[in-house]
Amino acid sequence: MQVHPNKLECHLKFKVAHSTESALLRVYNDLLLTVDSGNIAVLLLLDLSSAFDTVDHQILLHRLKHCVGLRGSVFQWFKSYLENRTFSVHLDQSCSGARPLKYGVPQGSILGPILFILYLLPLGKIFQKFNISFHCFADDIQIYLPLKLQNGTTDSLQLLLNCLAEVKLWMEKNFLHLNESKTQVLLFGQKLQTTNPDQILGSLARSYQTSARNLGFTFDSSLKLHKQVSSVVKSSFYHLRLLAKVKSYFGFKDFERLIHAFITTRLDYCNSLYRGMEKSQIQRLQMIHNAAARLLTGTRKHDHIRPTLASLHWLPVFYRIDFKILLLTFKVLNGLAPPYLRDLLNFQSVSRTLRSNNQLLLTVPRTRLKRKGDRAFSVAAPVLWNNLPFQIRSAHSLDHFKSLLKTHFYSLA
Repeated sequence: MQVHPNKLECHLKFKVAHSTESALLRVYNDLLLTVDSGNIAVLLLLDLSSAFDTVDHQILLHRLKHCVGLRGSVFQWFKSYLENRTFSVHLDQSCSGARPLKYGVPQGSILGPILFILYLLPLGKIFQKFNISFHCFADDIQIYLPLKLQNGTTDSLQLLLNCLAEVKLWMEKNFLHLNESKTQVLLFGQKLQTTNPDQILGSLARSYQTSARNLGFTFDSSLKLHKQVSSVVKSSFYHLRLLAKVKSYFGFKDFERLIHAFITTRLDYCNSLYRGMEKSQIQRLQMIHNAAARLLTGTRKHDHIRPTLASLHWLPVFYRIDFKILLLTFKVLNGLAPPYLRDLLNFQSVSRTLRSNNQLLLTVPRTRLKRKGDRAFSVAAPVLWNNLPFQIRSAHSLDHFKSLLKTHFYSLA
């Protein structure tokens, strides 16, 4: 997976340091900055039908040999893994004869998603040819670009349509099927208030949605994330009610683990995208956190919750968001994050020798809108980072940084 990093990086979100959150954070950052600049952004979520089942083994082997550069024993390992496979159908007491299996990669295996992403390698060149940003996470493909309106229309739309036509042709040649009926299109931008989306999207208007689920996170055209928060609140309270029924069967530590498994993970999933969100939405998430703490400790409804959270060493939701952003920032600056996030952060450079030169400060880009540009990771991360004490910024390891940062936020909370 590390043979040709510049060829693979645009595609691989299924390797160490890559995650759905890092992918969504980059996409969301770009969308916020596009809207902040006064333009409209379009996001397409492409759906592939039975993608893993239609991978042609011979084409995949060709990719591994000529695109990735596998040779010798390593290539033979993959060849033996894919070739001479057979399948048969069992129904009650009947069984069909064995037939050769020339297509598909196992979805439940570790190699399955990786092999599928390598199968998609040439697809990235099509997006790059049309200068369209894209991210692939296994079979989830999302492409996006800014649209500049002129007299209510945009020339960028034709560029996008030409790209989609070429993508569809490439997929047909490689035995993949783009399910156009399940493809979703979202628009973002303040100009949408005075412009008809149908006029902007043309033939893509039939796939237009005001919100859509993207890698388990709900994007909406307003970028306010109300539907995402509502989804988290509904799911979390449902699981809290179930947990309350089984509390008596578990000890304190075991039940706390259940709380973290079913509730905390939902609150923390992609919470780096919550930065700058309306306070009312943060409060809705905090209500879940408070309810989980009360259930765990037996704290009464009208008792003050802050001492309970402090005794559990649980950071409030607001600080958990900042903690996640700063943790990602430290990883970016220390080579522990994907390159597509490293491109967003830069250390301050000055022409004169000043005492602040060695303070590990980041450049803060200029923005127009507090509710848009200021929420982007490339802006929020430097602001939060520069406000940290130098002792924390200069931590020598990830564990040391996390320890110092938690202590710092506990003192603020």
